[in-house]
Amino acid sequence: MSEQTSGDGAGFAGLELRSELLRALTSLGYEEPTPIQREAIPPLLAGHDLLGQAATGTGKTAAFALPLLQGLDRKTGGTGPSALVLVPTRELAEQVSQAVHRYGRDLGVRVLPVYGGQPIGRQLQALQRGVDVVVGTPGRVLDHIGRATLELGDVRTVVLDEADEMLDMGFAEDIEAILAETPGERQTVLFSATMPPRIDSIARRHLREPVRIQMGRQESAPGEIPLVRQSAYVVPRAHKSAALARVLDVEAPTAAIVFCRTREEVDQVTETLNGRGYRAEALHGGMSQDQRDRVMGRLRAGATELLVATDVAARGLDVEQLTHVVNYNVPSAPEAYVHRIGRVGRAGREGAAITLAEPRENRMLKAIERLTRQRITLESVPTVTDLRARRMELTRAAIQGSLGDDDLERFRVVIESLTDEADLERVALAAVKLAHEAAGGDVDEEEIPAVAPPREAPSRDARRSEPYRGQGKGRPGGDTGATRLFFGLGRRAGLRPQDLVGAIAGESGLSARDIGAIQITDRFSLVEVPESAAEMVIAAMQQATIRGRRPTVRRERYSR
Repeated sequence: MSEQTSGDGAGFAGLELRSELLRALTSLGYEEPTPIQREAIPPLLAGHDLLGQAATGTGKTAAFALPLLQGLDRKTGGTGPSALVLVPTRELAEQVSQAVHRYGRDLGVRVLPVYGGQPIGRQLQALQRGVDVVVGTPGRVLDHIGRATLELGDVRTVVLDEADEMLDMGFAEDIEAILAETPGERQTVLFSATMPPRIDSIARRHLREPVRIQMGRQESAPGEIPLVRQSAYVVPRAHKSAALARVLDVEAPTAAIVFCRTREEVDQVTETLNGRGYRAEALHGGMSQDQRDRVMGRLRAGATELLVATDVAARGLDVEQLTHVVNYNVPSAPEAYVHRIGRVGRAGREGAAITLAEPRENRMLKAIERLTRQRITLESVPTVTDLRARRMELTRAAIQGSLGDDDLERFRVVIESLTDEADLERVALAAVKLAHEAAGGDVDEEEIPAVAPPREAPSRDARRSEPYRGQGKGRPGGDTGATRLFFGLGRRAGLRPQDLVGAIAGESGLSARDIGAIQITDRFSLVEVPESAAEMVIAAMQQATIRGRRPTVRRERYSR
């Protein structure tokens, strides 16, 4: 959809918002509406239903909150709300509630966030006094409906924010039950970062001839650096922790979230990063709400620079100063990637989305690129030389920053006494060496082995007619330095040559260049590897899965 312009610098005034809302926006420093606000506010003010696809950080909260407040009916009788906003998490409920309160403060709007983990008594008291807008999670809203403490008969507007997240969290039935309690003639607004078929299904059932809006992140002009720099590093599983630490050393984020799959992985990565000297905090579902709140408070205050979290624990988080999002694994669903990177590059700030991928996960990166229509740049893991150069640069920057200090003169006596014994340049070199060592010194680590990019699969006909030839040169019966391994999976399991190459290289650390011919039959496969690495590969593959299955792996048994 083409972007509209406000013309003559009219800004929000050109959207015909009431004066109380314009005053609030001015006091908050809002000057021009974002594209999603320009597109969404006019049809919402006109009373249309709306289906919007918009990433986090595009300004969609104001896009639905301002029209909602414009048409707010301040009743003198009943206590039920005029508007209901459903969100997936407690954190998002708080953020949206605070935003609605700020926008509508000159209207005297009464906003109540309702969610689990908060004493319900406080919510009951507020509902009894009367509220204009309820912002809540589906579970707690449905709980209040069941208690008969929340009456939705007067609701004129319902907003489903982050609808795809709510469906992913299993709230589909709760949403249906809540909507059944609202009037049929209500205005319904649905925002989602992605548009899977089930979102369309909800829209068809509950929205009436909606205006459709699709907004991505703001595109960069040709030649400009994109606001969100997306990159990936292909790393063997055994070296992922070390690779993560090196990438963070080079990137030097102000504040970052590292996403992991499991609680155990969160704890392990947090321990590794703290051992590296970072201030890292864990966040996962095994923590109480008080613990979560303390962790988030330390991150927002700058006492913590890295948050290591699971997807579920991090849902709805909004950290203003976030500069980096790191995927410790490639997200299994491309939509999850969209939600994660939506947390950086907001309000015109630059950000980075970094993914650590095992060799076998290359096809998942391609799926993400197809969904986002954006390229993810494959980068090389920083080498020991890169890290040393980076630390030397940090030492140089620290010294350069001190050149303007006012209290340098008191050290002149030290310089003068030392230059009696050595020239000034050597004295300076010794001082830089001490400063460099005090900041951590040179890196003394092993290199992380490079992984060759996964190869494309040959055609189906070629696969059936001849073995797949890898980059290794050995052949059974020829070079005595090679042997063949038997894998108990074949074409019937959907196995492809690159699945085997990726699994072997990722699990054993063997270079893809050392893997020779691959032959895939209906029920099994034969893979050529160096004789010296055969036992290592067999041992590494004992706990591995390929195409979701754990195959038998052994040396080929010749029948001669």
